[in-house]
Amino acid sequence: MASRNRTSLKIAVAVPCYNEAATIAKVVRDFRKALPKSKVYVFDNNSTDDSAALAQRAGAQVRRVMLQGKGHTLRAIFDEVTEDVVVLVDGDDTYPANEVDALLAPVLADAADMAVGERITSAGSMKPINQFGNRLIVGFVNRLFGSNYRDVLSGYRVFNRRFIETVPVLTGGFEVETEITLQALAEELRVVEIPINYRSRPGNSQSKLRPFADGYRIVLTAAILLRDHHPLRLFGWIAAAFWLIAAVAGVIRIMSYTGQTTIPDSLASGIVLLCIPAGLISLGIGLTLNAVNTRFQEIKNFLRRSR
Repeated sequence: MASRNRTSLKIAVAVPCYNEAATIAKVVRDFRKALPKSKVYVFDNNSTDDSAALAQRAGAQVRRVMLQGKGHTLRAIFDEVTEDVVVLVDGDDTYPANEVDALLAPVLADAADMAVGERITSAGSMKPINQFGNRLIVGFVNRLFGSNYRDVLSGYRVFNRRFIETVPVLTGGFEVETEITLQALAEELRVVEIPINYRSRPGNSQSKLRPFADGYRIVLTAAILLRDHHPLRLFGWIAAAFWLIAAVAGVIRIMSYTGQTTIPDSLASGIVLLCIPAGLISLGIGLTLNAVNTRFQEIKNFLRRSR
């Protein structure tokens, strides 16, 4: 793809949409102006307002997604959009269309499989609770996976065909952005983050994000992906935690001989006898799943070469 440019690559803009009547027409018009040769698709996810009609009137091709949730909408985008490069952008008019070239550049130059619009640098327009939650989640993800991402929740991204055909979309809600970022990491795809300007939603537009419920689902998704792609790391940590508890209980058991603690000997001994084998079992699970995961990776690599 390195020798190909925008004139030979077909670009599409895909906009997930749920009740964005206040902003969707402007988003469509802005991206049609920024990318006049590209089709703009709006994937309407059961909107109860005039979003679909307004998008169509503004020049977008509207697709219906019946399963509720942003993850289901992104899966539909990956399944139905056939262009070489896909720009994904939320329909809330918080992401500037005039910065799309910066995101497209590394993908068109074959320097990245996914470019992410990184909002943290200019996050002044983000609500404090969302900014705090974003930083907390990014820190948690980076600690789990040894990565150095700055924004795993951005709704402004560009994908190439390799990314779309490689990365599965398994989750159904707002946790999908974290999922595809971590799936890309597991598949060793090239991801770059490009700082962009981020603006507040218009006053007559309402966010669908539920900070605590969706934050919990995002953290849970990260933990599940750690189990799937790095089982030995996860279960090794669990084993270490069991053995640490056993060691503390053992020290308490010894201290009881000198009368320095009032914890019953039977309780401390029970914790030791429970945690040591539990740690061994956890380590065994991690080793087994890691071996299975390695075999699957080998098969996947052979299939990739055969294409």
